Amino acid sequence: MNIPEADTNLDIKYYKIFLEIKINPDNLTGEVTINGLILNPADSIFFNFSNVMTVDSIKYNGSTSAYNHYRDKISIHPNNKNKLINSFSVIVNYHGLPVPTGFGSFEFGLHNNIPSVWNLSEPYGASDWFPCKNIQSDKADSSDVWIKCPSAFTGVSNGVLKEVDINPDNTKTYKWKNSYRIANYLLSVAVTNFSLYTNYFKYSVSDSMPVLHYIYPEVIDSLKPTLDLTVNMLKIFSTRFGLYPFIREKYGHAQTDMGGAMEHQTATSIGVISEYIIAHELGHQWFGDKITCRDWHNIWLNEGFATYLECVYAEDAYGKTAYNQYVSNKMSDARKAIGSVYVQDVSTVNNIFDANRTYSKGSVVLHMLRGVVGDSAFFQIMKSYASDTTLAYGNAVTEDFQRVAEGISGMQLGYFFNEWIYGQNYPIYNISWRYVQGQNDIYTVLFTLKQTQNSNPVFFTMPFDVKINTPYGDTTFYSVNNASEQSFSFFVRGFPNLVTFDPDNKILKDKHGDDPIEIVSYTLGQNYPNPFNPNTTINYEIAGHVNVKIILYDIAGREMAVLVNEKQKAGKYSVLFKGNNLASGVYFYKIVAGDFTGVKKMVIIK
Repeated sequence: MNIPEADTNLDIKYYKIFLEIKINPDNLTGEVTINGLILNPADSIFFNFSNVMTVDSIKYNGSTSAYNHYRDKISIHPNNKNKLINSFSVIVNYHGLPVPTGFGSFEFGLHNNIPSVWNLSEPYGASDWFPCKNIQSDKADSSDVWIKCPSAFTGVSNGVLKEVDINPDNTKTYKWKNSYRIANYLLSVAVTNFSLYTNYFKYSVSDSMPVLHYIYPEVIDSLKPTLDLTVNMLKIFSTRFGLYPFIREKYGHAQTDMGGAMEHQTATSIGVISEYIIAHELGHQWFGDKITCRDWHNIWLNEGFATYLECVYAEDAYGKTAYNQYVSNKMSDARKAIGSVYVQDVSTVNNIFDANRTYSKGSVVLHMLRGVVGDSAFFQIMKSYASDTTLAYGNAVTEDFQRVAEGISGMQLGYFFNEWIYGQNYPIYNISWRYVQGQNDIYTVLFTLKQTQNSNPVFFTMPFDVKINTPYGDTTFYSVNNASEQSFSFFVRGFPNLVTFDPDNKILKDKHGDDPIEIVSYTLGQNYPNPFNPNTTINYEIAGHVNVKIILYDIAGREMAVLVNEKQKAGKYSVLFKGNNLASGVYFYKIVAGDFTGVKKMVIIK
């Protein structure tokens, strides 16, 4: 896929897209008005537009202009000798049948044998169907989309429906007005025989916003219970991240035959209608539409955030257990991610929109940041980021989010973003431990983390929790692992029964070693039954990874049998002893485990 070259000398202010959509044969006739500023004097300007389409005429500031349409660019050379300066208004008339790229930039499809027309321009497909500056970092201040289509159909787009013209040729023209800043790839068109289902988001005592669902008539009744969930999602996300960003207009869905969904500003195009897809696309209205990644390298600011908002929805709608399970599922996918979350190669759709890396790992980064800074600071960060005056209705890169996160939390988070956004993989921890008993029932738990070496970073610096259970209850300790191998000492009152590393699953990781860790002492239990004939069981515990030897002696001290002779991990063990070949009498069994020894007596009666 060719990455479009945009004319960086232009500052786009406004798009007006008039489309006449014809069916059987499928065809698109368009007139696009582009207003903006020329930043520096120039001899010509250019817009991105597919050479598959035919340009019929171009006007520059009201006058017919010379142009070249070559290699998917329209280069405009006004008929004057003066350099181009200040403001411009360009009108491009064109026609043709778009050839879709990417996910399907402009499609003529079917549902139930009824024509369905829709677009999904992300990442580079906007210029497949309308002339534009094909880069998301130059948002237009406003836009109009007018859709002329057969009168049996409805045309849906961004913003507010201002007017519907009934034309004498058995067509209608739907005139949509968007008054917010918008990226070129978020401009939308959806056309078919929609049925309209309306909800309302009541965001104050006296104010509400329409939630408009344009749905295929054959399925609308079955989908209403799912669509009804949208209003509660609007409430949840508005509480968490600030009021819905396009509150003066609408939110809604336009059903299409695409394989997933697309977060078109105020008018999500949706092919698969399910609870969490609705949550994901709605989440984009804050993170992706209100604030848009400045380039596709930083797409996690769109997709990772929207995926994490699925987790937030699960938590607020169904509780923390649902959140934990949702995050756990995303972690499973994130472990499969290859490469950095920051997309190095943005020349292919699969690289940009890698599900494991961009979506799942991107969302897990936010979960881990929440663990680092704490719940209160995290949600304050998210709300402050969404409302930051330098970013809102504009564009951002990772460093912008980092700046907000550091300002709210008061923490230096460069290490975190460097390793999780620009680094690769995740930590693999090797866990070992032991304890030392002190006076007055105080125990020292000696806990060691050793990371398997990674390439970038070599090791992951991360704060972590360790929970230790004793007869007096649980105590959670907080510390920071900032070396590839590091030991920590934790002091507890009472015998430490259980140790759990990262008990709340705050870190994307793998673990080797016992976890949860049941800590035991060195003990040798009395065999049972005793006296016995012919079999008995000996229980013992060891508190470290040591060589263990258990030997049976007769009353004269002669070695009769070796019951255990091997290196064993800390834990509780049992060994079955069969005394078939021994005479009745008194015997002794002895354990040697590291520095620990113990002796017990047993009796055989035959």
